[in-house]
Amino acid sequence: MILAESPRRQRVTKLVNWGHWFALANIIIAIVIASIFVFSSPMPGTGVGTLYLLANWFGHIGFMTFFGFVIFILPLCYLVNNPRVIKVSASIIAAVGLALLAFDALLFNRTGFHFSFHSADLLRNEAQSTMAIESWQQWVFLFLLFIVWLGFQLVLANAIWKRVERFTRHKVGIPVATFFVSCFVTSHAIHVWADAKLYQPIIKQDNMFPLSYPATAKTTMSRYGLLDLAAYEERKQLQFNPDIHNITYPAEPVYCSIETSRNLTVAVQIDNEQTVDLSNIKRNTLNKMDNYYSTASSIEGLMTTTLFGVPEIYQDALSQKRPVLLALPLGSGMPVSIHSDEALPLPQLAGYLQPLSNNHDGLHIAFLKSVDIESYVKNTLARKHDVIVATGFGSESGKGALYSTLKFNASLASTEDLAPTILDALGCNAPTTFYSTGQSLLSPSRPWLVSTSGERIVVFHDNKRTDVLSNGSYEISDMATGKRSKEALNVDLLSQAIKHLSRFSTQN
Repeated sequence: MILAESPRRQRVTKLVNWGHWFALANIIIAIVIASIFVFSSPMPGTGVGTLYLLANWFGHIGFMTFFGFVIFILPLCYLVNNPRVIKVSASIIAAVGLALLAFDALLFNRTGFHFSFHSADLLRNEAQSTMAIESWQQWVFLFLLFIVWLGFQLVLANAIWKRVERFTRHKVGIPVATFFVSCFVTSHAIHVWADAKLYQPIIKQDNMFPLSYPATAKTTMSRYGLLDLAAYEERKQLQFNPDIHNITYPAEPVYCSIETSRNLTVAVQIDNEQTVDLSNIKRNTLNKMDNYYSTASSIEGLMTTTLFGVPEIYQDALSQKRPVLLALPLGSGMPVSIHSDEALPLPQLAGYLQPLSNNHDGLHIAFLKSVDIESYVKNTLARKHDVIVATGFGSESGKGALYSTLKFNASLASTEDLAPTILDALGCNAPTTFYSTGQSLLSPSRPWLVSTSGERIVVFHDNKRTDVLSNGSYEISDMATGKRSKEALNVDLLSQAIKHLSRFSTQN
């Protein structure tokens, strides 16, 4: 005797079949969207690295999308009797999920981190700067774009529903599932090997996709005596390369007007022999910023950082470049000079070098010992020049102070900020990201700073200083007291900072 399926069972079976095909269609769409992550990251450059990239791309995105289907849509197929309600609900869920994936991809492309609870503070800062730029018409356009995207999901859901019996006759479920499961397992297996071998073309892909937590070998293998952690750390330390040889500087052509009638003198302290206090100097009260950091490890690095607006890690790569800070005003007809008794770090800077006694109008940048700064500033103020004085180089923490006739709107600064601030004061409105990793202190756009000091990356944010050492370990300290902090590493901030730091390197 043949027992026919009940109408409810037939409906549930059709809905489940429809759900699987709907999930497959959205997996393909999600993989296409995720290509933004791939092309926003450095290419592996090796066959094994490329194999891992492809396996991780298809396996992780496929798993993540199908998991969303199992959690949010599959239960509706069993609990809701109305197919129309299920299709509308699934379309809304899919539209929102893929929109979030696209948002995360664009965020990763811009900042280097993914959307998460830990990145909420950074995301809020990004949103504030974006909202200040975007007009209400653009926000309306984005909303209408989402409505169109939702409409596409509704059309897709109905199209699959009408053809689900035809699709079901094609036995593709097992091959498709096998493909995605194989990709998922293969990617994790390769990563276990790569983590044990410190194979960088694979290790550097760890943060590529959202919600990705690849299997690692350190803890598990060492627990069973299969990995020598001491040798692991020793080899890992050799992976750090502080030299960047191939760069694009400036990142984009810099076009802006310069107010050639302005006179500005910048004095940078190159020793730490004595404390320089210019708060009140000969009836002139200078504005003071206390949280100024000079992280360069050498005088040559300090000069490079000041003139180019990038950390000293770029020094060797800048051997054939001219600093925008000098070339732009000079090209506009403003007299420009460098004053220094110390040798300049790059030969192309020699043409700007002039004696300290040269009192021409225009832009002066002087690298002075602490004993010479006060008298030089007094002379400068007497000639009605605006001044910026940067102190603190050579101190243990690199902390000094900024003094200026200009009014700064920032509470935190580093040497990289000097070049953008000077050009902003001279009337240049070109994006600072074209030529510097710093920002103008007259109109700052972010609350954190990143620099380098020797073979360490230094990040300042929220009254905390994070030093990432060459072996991958890190130290977090309180900026006010200098004491070690037990706070966890803000990985999202570090990711964004490193992406920002390496913006001029063609290797990234």
